[in-house]
Parts: sequence; structure tokens; C-alpha cells
Amino acid sequence: MNEAEAIFLAVRIWGYIGAGVALLFLTVGIDRVDEDARGAYIFRPLLIPGILVIWPLVLWRWYRYETGPENWSKRYDPPRKAHFAVGLILPIALAVIIAVGWAQRQTWPADIAPVQLSQPAEVNQ
Repeated sequence: MNEAEAIFLAVRIWGYIGAGVALLFLTVGIDRVDEDARGAYIFRPLLIPGILVIWPLVLWRWYRYETGPENWSKRYDPPRKAHFAVGLILPIALAVIIAVGWAQRQTWPADIAPVQLSQPAEVNQ
């Protein structure tokens, strides 16, 4: 088995596990996690591609909602503690990356002669 076959096998296994999680979560779990999803069956097939890809996160969140203390006031509140630091570091990092890219200019070798390219031949059909 070469690397391409191993990667393809890993992606297939990931997809099979994701399909199982999607089937289980969309039939049993979504009603327990989100009260607004009870009785709403039309949108559930739209969630399948996302669950196939991020099934570990879906399982972790489902586990947290089932076993953790239910703090309904913070349930949909995203963590925002790092937003200020990221908002400050990101522009500085982008400026440093651009400056390093400009400083690392490549020079063309002087001993290579230029080659003139010819026109492609016309094709008659």
C-alpha cells in the first residue's frame, strides 16, 4: 500500500465514522441537544455534510451537553476572551510576513541565457 492508498483509506474510514455519527446524531441526539430541533425534520439532511467532516466535534459537544452542568445562559455564548489579543497580533503578524517576503527576494542566476519561445503550431481539424 502506497501513501495515496493509505490517505484514501483514512479518508474513507473518517467518512464511514462520520456517516454513523450523522445517522445517530440526527435521529437521536439533535432532539436532546437543541430543543428547537424537535419536530423539525426538513433541515436535518442539510447537516449531513458538516457532520461527516467534523464528527469528533459533534460527539464532544453532544457529550458535554449530556453530561455537563447545563448553564443555559452561556450555552450559545462563544468564548471571546482571546479576541482582543488575536485582533492585535494578527495585523502585526501579517506585516512581519510581508516584510520577510520582501526581504527574501530571489535573484536570477546571471549565467542562464534567455530562451525565446515560439508560437504554437496551428492545428487543422
